[in-house]
Amino acid sequence: MMQRLPMVLWLVCALGLSGAADADVPRRVVSFNLCADQLVVALADPSQIAGLSPYAADAGLSVVAEEARRFRRLDWQAEATILLQPDLVFVGPNDRPVTRRVLAAQGLRVVETAFVTDLESARRQIVKVADLLGQSERGARLVEKLDAARARLAARRQKQPLTALVVERGGYTQGPSSLAATLLATAGLVPPPGAPAGYGGFIPLEKLLTLKPDILFVKDPPQYPQDQGALYFMHPAVQALYPPERRIALPTRYTMCGGPALVAAFDYLADALGRMPPAR
Repeated sequence: MMQRLPMVLWLVCALGLSGAADADVPRRVVSFNLCADQLVVALADPSQIAGLSPYAADAGLSVVAEEARRFRRLDWQAEATILLQPDLVFVGPNDRPVTRRVLAAQGLRVVETAFVTDLESARRQIVKVADLLGQSERGARLVEKLDAARARLAARRQKQPLTALVVERGGYTQGPSSLAATLLATAGLVPPPGAPAGYGGFIPLEKLLTLKPDILFVKDPPQYPQDQGALYFMHPAVQALYPPERRIALPTRYTMCGGPALVAAFDYLADALGRMPPAR
């Protein structure tokens, strides 16, 4: 009997430690933020997800839209969220400060999901969210997928240096501090001299025609000239300077978030550049 006692004590201690570890794993997670939505869907057990933002199921913004449709969508109201009794709430840097204060005042754990602007911050964010969810191994695997996707795009680097700009409706241009710039730099593409610095800025049509980047990335290109923003890209001078082989459509969902969105973005861009004719 005395010989069995150490084994019994070991089992009690092991079970106690396991229970303590399990207690730290959140069981009801909600997200008010598009980027957090996608990380939660990619990393959490489905049973952990109590609710996601309405953006999670929008295919124009989210790369996990199909998977996200199975989960409850939040209505932005703090009161409704409190009724879900979450033990972990993800928010973004600029998400509804009043709602955040109400949730925090109720003693809920509120974690901010920071903006991602480069590969290293994307890696750190994956690891942090995975650890918070109690899914560290899945986080490590997602980081591996991210690095592998980056390597696939890097393999498409242009043999000769080319310039490129990412331009939105109306002429807003993504700058070198943006996540879009990380995508382009991985492919060996750089902004032309004189392009907006920082996170970007608006450039008049005349300046675009003067800068003449080798490749024009158009975010969510319009299908018809429904407004002034769409007319920017449909101007005859732009159409002449950028025929289809020098113009690449870049969906918004690939330029907003890290995590699974950045994995998909690297692969999307690698495929798009692979289909371009060689530069002359």
